[in-house]
Amino acid sequence: MDLYTDEYFMREALKEARKAFDAGEVPVGAVVVCQNKIIGRAHNQTEQLTDSTAHAEMLAITAASNFLGSKYLNECTLYVTLEPCVMCAGALHWVQLQQLVFGASDVQRGYSLIQSPLLHPKTLVKKGVGVAESKELLNQFFKKLRE
Repeated sequence: MDLYTDEYFMREALKEARKAFDAGEVPVGAVVVCQNKIIGRAHNQTEQLTDSTAHAEMLAITAASNFLGSKYLNECTLYVTLEPCVMCAGALHWVQLQQLVFGASDVQRGYSLIQSPLLHPKTLVKKGVGVAESKELLNQFFKKLRE
């Protein structure tokens, strides 16, 4: 049995999303994996950093690039609990990400709403991993916000 499955790494991204939730941030978490090792992890910090670009994906990409000493992540997989937005998809294109695995689709702001492909042509995409947990965390957050 392989310990390092998509579900394993998505659980790690969900841990990051819970950190965002606890900090009052939109609960999105991300981890970058290279050769079964997490080399970048982050959660949304837009409120904490007062930076609209401080999405989990962007921060995880920066951490992974710093770890590798490279601007390319073409041998890496990004696990993220929510489908990346257009900004993050653009960044994923430039880092030439090998694979994107995400949980919940973002029907309001997800990159897949745009007709032209935003990701690098070689990037493989797998969606729906950990979708139930990802959606539940987001639903709890927005329900709490409305109360």
